[in-house]
Amino acid sequence: MAGVLVYNRWQEARTRREAQRAFGSSHADVLVAEPRRAPPLGQGASADERIDYVIGFALAPGADAELREGWRPIEQRFAGRALLGDGQAALQLVSRAGVVSDAELLEFRSAVETLAAAVASSVSAPEMRAALEAARELDRLCAEVDIEVALHVVGIGTKEVVLEGPFKASPRDDGVTLTLDVARTRQPARAYEAMARAGRHLAAEQGGRVVDDTGRELDERALAAIGAQLEAVSQRLLASGIEPGSPLALRLFS
Repeated sequence: MAGVLVYNRWQEARTRREAQRAFGSSHADVLVAEPRRAPPLGQGASADERIDYVIGFALAPGADAELREGWRPIEQRFAGRALLGDGQAALQLVSRAGVVSDAELLEFRSAVETLAAAVASSVSAPEMRAALEAARELDRLCAEVDIEVALHVVGIGTKEVVLEGPFKASPRDDGVTLTLDVARTRQPARAYEAMARAGRHLAAEQGGRVVDDTGRELDERALAAIGAQLEAVSQRLLASGIEPGSPLALRLFS
């Protein structure tokens, strides 16, 4: 049963990710809500060639102010996915919305090259096809490990519940739903244990039950089995160089 629960959540996340690629929809249901916009990288941030297409700049002396002025339209066009750092311009290739299109990457590269020419500077850009192929491979991995687990505490009536922990609590008609976004959470196994403990405590205190999406009650054995599966997902992320809850993971799973 626990395996079915995690599999269903994984299927929902993967289906939503694929729908994002196809339609660019920003709709998310309450139980598996996933942020859609990549967070701005901000001042002092560094690009990461694992997820960014990085173009190097050889900036002409005194061209910095002109470069930053010309960068503004590019930044606006690509929102929080574009970064101008010291000697480089970058575009985030992968997020929960999928991989950027060939046309979008070409547009970004052309815009940067045009800007460089305007400020009498030169650029060094990697081959786009290889970068996109690597991004698609990373996206396939992300789709496989993009899991959000939900535990429902039912039979306690509708109420706002304040619970402390690295998980989300959302009211429902007959209780509360606790959710954990695995890839975006540091030490997800420990966070899940805290969520399960909170759910069990709330159920015991209010005379309710902890159930899965189908309404089937989750006993200690089932809850532990889910935790074991999440630990396996966490280890797979780590083996791929992605630490759950790290800045890299927050960008990839945004």
